[in-house]
Amino acid sequence: MNNSIRAESRDYFKALGAHISFLRKSRGYTQAELARALGVSQQAVFAYELGERRVSVLILARLAKVFAVPIEQLIGMARPVHDPKRRLSYRAIRHAERLMALSKTQQRFVVRILDLLEDKSTAGK
Repeated sequence: MNNSIRAESRDYFKALGAHISFLRKSRGYTQAELARALGVSQQAVFAYELGERRVSVLILARLAKVFAVPIEQLIGMARPVHDPKRRLSYRAIRHAERLMALSKTQQRFVVRILDLLEDKSTAGK
């Protein structure tokens, strides 16, 4: 492993990398697409996800923006709030099933459209 990461930091950066990988995949991004969004190389994203490279504060801020999550949640200081009363409607479940039936490329396209719509609605507030 990279000598720039001390032994006591390795576990943290490995866990952070796994979380970044999970978020990336759940949003339908490839490593190359995430790299472009962050302004880094695909190799850098690969190293972040393996925990072999420290994630700078600047990159953390960009990741939080790309994934639309608070930085505290991204770095593991806060957990997502789960409301057990909030359930998906039948229609939402049907849409999710339809999305999962699409190819990965089509899924990424749909997710990008949703992200753009969400960004526009957030910007209007």
